[in-house]
Amino acid sequence: MRKSPLLRGAVVSAAALLVLAACSTDDSVDDPAPDAGADPETSESADASADTEWFVQADFDEQDAQRSATFEGDEATPWLQYIDGPMTDTKKYATQEAQKVCFANASISNPWRQTGWITMNQQLKALQDSKVIGEMETRDAQDDDNTQIADIDYFIAEGNCDVFIISPNSTAAMTPAVERACETGKPVIVFDRGVNTDCYTSFIHPIGGYAWGIDTANFLSENLEEGDKVVALRILPGVDVLETRWAAAEKIFKDNGIDAVDYFTGADPSKIKQIISDELVKGDVKGIWMDAGDGAVAAIEAFEDAGVDLPVMTGEDEMSFLRKWEETGLTGLAPVYSNFQWRTTLLAVEKIVKGEAIPTEWVLPQVPITEDERADFLEENDGMPDGHYAKFGGEDLPGYPQVWQDRKIP
Repeated sequence: MRKSPLLRGAVVSAAALLVLAACSTDDSVDDPAPDAGADPETSESADASADTEWFVQADFDEQDAQRSATFEGDEATPWLQYIDGPMTDTKKYATQEAQKVCFANASISNPWRQTGWITMNQQLKALQDSKVIGEMETRDAQDDDNTQIADIDYFIAEGNCDVFIISPNSTAAMTPAVERACETGKPVIVFDRGVNTDCYTSFIHPIGGYAWGIDTANFLSENLEEGDKVVALRILPGVDVLETRWAAAEKIFKDNGIDAVDYFTGADPSKIKQIISDELVKGDVKGIWMDAGDGAVAAIEAFEDAGVDLPVMTGEDEMSFLRKWEETGLTGLAPVYSNFQWRTTLLAVEKIVKGEAIPTEWVLPQVPITEDERADFLEENDGMPDGHYAKFGGEDLPGYPQVWQDRKIP
């Protein structure tokens, strides 16, 4: 079975894992995390091969090229743009009947997922008004593989899902359940994180983790000197799009002589502050790299508390980071993992209902916010809460801006 291009690194690493006896949360729902038996505060003490298991040069090169690719579609609606490639014929699914969508969601446990969930629900209202979707039954796995597997199997057993949407909690663990959904003969849309199968109708995602790592590590390397120290703050191990962000960044840092040390933080602000404070005691920290923006403000505050120069830093397009970036004047970049993909999934359902071909691998634009653009995004998102994401892409949906300002999670 051919694997999704985004996940070649994970698949290739599986054979190596059998030899090296290294573990990942994506390998099995019963396997220990990569850091089992090691210091949970930092990934430095894990098996030295753990991070490199996710790096595949061909995937790195592909996503590097996609950063400058021409996207099909209107730039004004980036959530419908895609890179030209194989298309899935959906004529057999065309119908005049409003569809029941069954959504197995990994979680809404962080601000990025909460923002997307709000946008998805507003897109749902629009499609219910147009009679494309009758209802969407959602089950939230709360970041647990076993729960999500049970959720998918529940939908299959229920037997009245017209379309499956799955945002996987982890990669390998969720693959068999996704394949079982495919075996029903109903359309299956996977988005955000990937799985090790191509049985889906469409896999929707921004360019990917390598592209994030390339954008961010190149920015830091260009603004730092050889030998400068960067502290990399990582949320958690075992998720493909996070592991490949670091794999790409680590390579670029090594190539440029940047001294990078990485830690898993769980996006805990207090842990982030402690990590930064401890590293500052050891010496100058010139840069901060993050695989997600949660906790970016805490990292900056640790420098302010210590009374030292602020670092060159990459965060994310979360409003709290954009505002702190503007306030402090630090040298920064806001990479994105395009949050508007949450509405793309439902717009894919609309195309399926109409029998229109859709990209088999639907690769969405993924463009960082630079300092020159920051003021525009701050103005466009004025009044939005700190946990909101600037490139959420829901300005034309019902309830804008009040629903996102209120941030009541449906």
